[in-house]
Amino acid sequence: LTNISYSIPEQAHVKLCIYDINGTLIKTLFEGEQSAGRYYSVWNGENNSGIKVGSGVYFYRIQASSFMQTRKMILLK
Repeated sequence: LTNISYSIPEQAHVKLCIYDINGTLIKTLFEGEQSAGRYYSVWNGENNSGIKVGSGVYFYRIQASSFMQTRKMILLK
């Protein structure tokens, strides 16, 4: 399991997604309105179809209003 933590300074529409090294969407972890605060999301290594993906480099991207940030992570099995 991979824990992803993030903070939202004000209420916003938030989208948190996992992408593979080619930029292909693997999993949408969250999409919706969130109020200001600190949040945690867990990725269990599955794609949107519920199938386990292989070990490798992945990226998570968080978008909240005009803010966008992408971070690299490594999935090991």
